[in-house]
Amino acid sequence: MIYQLRVYWSPPGKAEAMHARFRSVTLPIFARHGMKVVGFWTPTPRTEESGDLVYILAFPNAAAVDAAWTAFRADPEWVAGKAASEVDGPIVSRLTNTLMDPTDYSPMK
Repeated sequence: MIYQLRVYWSPPGKAEAMHARFRSVTLPIFARHGMKVVGFWTPTPRTEESGDLVYILAFPNAAAVDAAWTAFRADPEWVAGKAASEVDGPIVSRLTNTLMDPTDYSPMK
């Protein structure tokens, strides 16, 4: 199993719109493309370094990560949902993406 850590920052005043898009658009598409959600978090306290949303996905291997994201980005529902959520401007200003392999002593293998 390989895990993907993603951290998102939103422009001022846009965090709730970003969360709303994840709830209504992104989550169903993740499931459709085999992207297993481990969890979503909001950093507490939120700082400039922490971002506004943190989540982890699980995949069987690195090839599955690439295939899932390629399919996700091409999904017509995602393309339409992203456009609709950004009609008043972008709701994500920055994101980081880290692939992680569990250590041999990790309970998450």
